[in-house]
Amino acid sequence: MSAILPIRIAGDPVLRTPAKKVRKIDGSIQRLIDDMIATMHGAHGVGLAAPQVGVSLRVVVIETPDDGLLELINPEIVKHSGERRLWEGCLSVPGYQAEINRSRQVTVKALNREGLEIRLKAVDTLLAQALEHEIDHTKGVLYIDYLTSPDELIPVRPSIDDHDAEMPEAVLV
Repeated sequence: MSAILPIRIAGDPVLRTPAKKVRKIDGSIQRLIDDMIATMHGAHGVGLAAPQVGVSLRVVVIETPDDGLLELINPEIVKHSGERRLWEGCLSVPGYQAEINRSRQVTVKALNREGLEIRLKAVDTLLAQALEHEIDHTKGVLYIDYLTSPDELIPVRPSIDDHDAEMPEAVLV
């Protein structure tokens, strides 16, 4: 049975500490992945990195409508190019969103939960954005680090009324 874990919020030191490489994929890593998936689903997120649940390991889960569920161990970006401006939010920075720059194309190598090496290439998609966002978490980086001022953060209201109809919805990764 998977558990929904508490999500750490900006200000928690684990979010600013570079995560350790997973040396052995065992039952504890498998349980962590399952718990992270349950937590991501419970929070209605697109992705989640282990530091966000207080575990300083390089483990990431991402689920997008086009790409399905991805479970990545020791992910690293091996190539990125281009630039695009996107709205982004984060489960660890609740209640806010901001527009930041992300790469157009991202190539990542990682291990899957069986320990096999996989490579992913994403171009101009939600997956490309989520890969960069979640891998940043494993390096102790939050999307707010890309802002020049805290004034760039936009509060997100729980419900959209007529005045907010033009506000794009940020992706919570």
